[in-house]
Amino acid sequence: MKDTASAHYAGLSELRVGMFIHLEGGWLAHPFPLSSFKLGSSEQIATIRSLGVSRVRWSPDKSDPGAGPGSFGDLTHQRDAACGPTDPACGAPGQAVAAPKAAHDAASRRKRESLAAQREAVRHCERQFAEATQACRALTELVQAKPALAREQAEALAGAFVERMLGDGETCIRLLGAGAGDKASLHAVNVTVISLLMGKAFGLSEGDMLDLGVGAMLHDIGKLALPERVRHCEEHHSPAQVQYYQEHVAQGVLQARKMGLAPGAMLVIAQHHEHADGSGFPLQVTSDRMSIGSRIVSLVDRYDNLCNPHLPSRALTPHDALSQLFAQGKTKFDTTILGGFIRMMGVYPPGSAVQLTDDRYALVVSVNSSRPLKPRVLVHDPQLPHNEALLLDLEGEPRVGIRRSIKPQALPREALETLAPRPRTSYFFEPVPATDTVR
Repeated sequence: MKDTASAHYAGLSELRVGMFIHLEGGWLAHPFPLSSFKLGSSEQIATIRSLGVSRVRWSPDKSDPGAGPGSFGDLTHQRDAACGPTDPACGAPGQAVAAPKAAHDAASRRKRESLAAQREAVRHCERQFAEATQACRALTELVQAKPALAREQAEALAGAFVERMLGDGETCIRLLGAGAGDKASLHAVNVTVISLLMGKAFGLSEGDMLDLGVGAMLHDIGKLALPERVRHCEEHHSPAQVQYYQEHVAQGVLQARKMGLAPGAMLVIAQHHEHADGSGFPLQVTSDRMSIGSRIVSLVDRYDNLCNPHLPSRALTPHDALSQLFAQGKTKFDTTILGGFIRMMGVYPPGSAVQLTDDRYALVVSVNSSRPLKPRVLVHDPQLPHNEALLLDLEGEPRVGIRRSIKPQALPREALETLAPRPRTSYFFEPVPATDTVR
């Protein structure tokens, strides 16, 4: 709840360019993209006068020196420029300004339409992700009994991904809600989606993309031959258990041969635990002997396991997972692949809880690799209902950026309820909209 006892308010006739103001009523109550901003033009002042409010809260410490009540400067000039000689909001007789009111109504309508379109885009991605995880689980269940049929279905699913990615023009990575399905299928689809986006960024051919997709989707099929207790490597495991776990790579290659996978896809399965410096397993090969698909999947697999470990209590935030890869993985992963991954995911990957430079809290929901420092974010605004939370494209907001990443548990309670950071990080892809910012 706001402390209004020491709040500063200005009447409409006192508004000046350079004042940092705070509009009440929420995002849909005015035509501006932000509720708190510095007045930059007389047109903005005129629009505020048309909103039907009698005064506006403002922050002297964030305003330009000399801006605000008591420091009027050329009062007559500002008055005439901001509202005209017949504006009743300035105390002069006349009729209300119709143009700003019409602009406000039109902007509010565009905001509602955009919000509806954004929600539908999220639902569309979530439906496609759910269908993909179901298809992945179905083909995995066929791997041992009907390997040829499992290969056909894996190639069909990976082919559908590749066709959409290569045909959609520019794509961005999208954070989804907590996906339904078994952990193995969720992991497989996550790794496949991110790996294919990486392959597209590196300009792989359609054939190499298909091998990458199939290999990423089936990289862990060797675990089907292992007991459940050793399908995940844990710190408390004995050397014998660790060795047993590592055998899933050889088991995967054996199963891949039975399925008749292409050599490129088989290499991904064989090398997805190798490291650029030769410290991986099972053959300790170095980066120069790994395929580009293997180098991509090795990194993406590690990233997803950091965000979505077998024990949820050990999960890292996407931002922390990326930071750890950068700090600890410079020798383990191909530097070109790691650099491309950071550019694609952004410094604040989807799923990161952040604080903006205007002090609001937000959740990163989508990143376009061409502007990684300016993602789309879901913003917590205390004046808005949870279901009307603002999706803001920071690319179109030069005055707003990300100040820092924060852990979800450090969010204020209301922000945590609105942003609802996911206990599991799931990703899909979508075309980059022609314009993301609603004005």
